[in-house]
Amino acid sequence: MAVSHKYQSVISTIAAQRLQCFPVYLSPCFCMQNQDSRIENSPQGKAPEKQESLLLNLAFNLLVPTLVLTKLSDSEFLGIKLAIVVALSFPIGYGIHDFLTRGKLNFFSALGVVSVALTGGISLLELDAIYIAIKEASIPAIFGAATLISLKTSQPLIHTFLLNDAILEIQKINTALKDNGRKPEFDKLLINASWILAGSFFLSSLLNYLLAVIILTADPGTVAFNEQLGKMTALSFPVIALPAMLVMMGNLFYLFRGITKLTGMSLEEIIKQK
Repeated sequence: MAVSHKYQSVISTIAAQRLQCFPVYLSPCFCMQNQDSRIENSPQGKAPEKQESLLLNLAFNLLVPTLVLTKLSDSEFLGIKLAIVVALSFPIGYGIHDFLTRGKLNFFSALGVVSVALTGGISLLELDAIYIAIKEASIPAIFGAATLISLKTSQPLIHTFLLNDAILEIQKINTALKDNGRKPEFDKLLINASWILAGSFFLSSLLNYLLAVIILTADPGTVAFNEQLGKMTALSFPVIALPAMLVMMGNLFYLFRGITKLTGMSLEEIIKQK
């Protein structure tokens, strides 16, 4: 039962991180928090960074923008354009606050802020909704492509997303792999897991596009369009985030099973004790 409880704790932690990553246009604060968790060169004694509040993340990136767009777009309240500015100021402000708090900025965080700004710009300029659909699909597609391209580098993104040294005993895993002579097999495991991870991003890309095309049917610059934008924001969580997260969860099971098999360690041994 102890192992089961520990495994559930790991699942909950990583799931919380990934929920902050989907959909990309909602959250400029990504789960990549400069944690160098590479198996080869993981430093020991590094204190894990404090995880942000999932509820606060969802409030600023999902709930408040949805309420502003759907309830305050009429002229008797904020009006069409001001409602868009106010709604999108919450996720952008949250991203800036997170950057100031951590004192660090990475490509993914910056891309998230740019994505939110693009949504606002397209809406304020009253461009055709297809541009929003294309933008929504392109961001997660970039992550998927980057995940595969990173396999050719010394820092594959699979380490950043799933092999977290705040959760796993990276140094022990590395030592066991070398002692067992299973490092080549582990590299193949990471390649397979990377393809699955990229698949979750491509799935998110497809769902992003379909959701935008289906929901955004009103003319830009109207109250109806704002309400639809708010509806799309609300639906993005169950329609996009959860399916993509389920793929990630399956990938996590696959990765952990492979690690325990190659290292000869139990699940409890590879999970870092709190």
